[in-house]
Amino acid sequence: MKILSCLLVIMFSAFLFAADQPAAMLYSHGTALLNGDSIARSSAIFSGDLVQTNADSVANINATGSSVLVLNDSLVQYEGSALKLEHGAVNISTSKLLVTHAGSVTVSPSSTGWTEFEVRDLDGRVQIAARKGDLTISDETGTTTLAQGQETTRDDSQQTDEQKKKKKRRVAAGYVPATGAVFDSPWAIGIGAGVVAGGVVWVLVQGGTAVSPAIP
Repeated sequence: MKILSCLLVIMFSAFLFAADQPAAMLYSHGTALLNGDSIARSSAIFSGDLVQTNADSVANINATGSSVLVLNDSLVQYEGSALKLEHGAVNISTSKLLVTHAGSVTVSPSSTGWTEFEVRDLDGRVQIAARKGDLTISDETGTTTLAQGQETTRDDSQQTDEQKKKKKRRVAAGYVPATGAVFDSPWAIGIGAGVVAGGVVWVLVQGGTAVSPAIP
């Protein structure tokens, strides 16, 4: 009976310890906000947390099997197995079927293979680019497949008034929407390439300590 009690204590302690572990790590390059508070360089991030970048910053979200680059002037909610892009753009590299929601549009890898894609949501227009691997895109009109190397645009004007109000409420004070071509900026391309390379290393060493692909 004592042995059983000890085992139960150990199992319960291990469960509590696992529950306290961060779902991912966030690394900022420039001034980035986590739930409205500025982070100096890095922080643990949990499901439900909001990440915001400004015109002069980007951020990396590193989780097991996935690496997300939050580009400048973006607002993203991390949901563990999914991301909710409120505004701006993200560059995603994943082998864990990480899903991205942009309003009424849902973008997900078509297979469990290594997939790289970009999603941009500005002013009711969602731009999607499949860099490596095929994507499945779902919206009000149905579900389609976007082949590797192709890009497409979806209209997110189907959002309800309540969804639009909620999005506006989540935008922190002083937030300025992005207006440039985020996907085509040399800075975004350079950092994105680093994230892709770092993502491959991340998959090879999953289970270890999260390390930002842009930080030695």
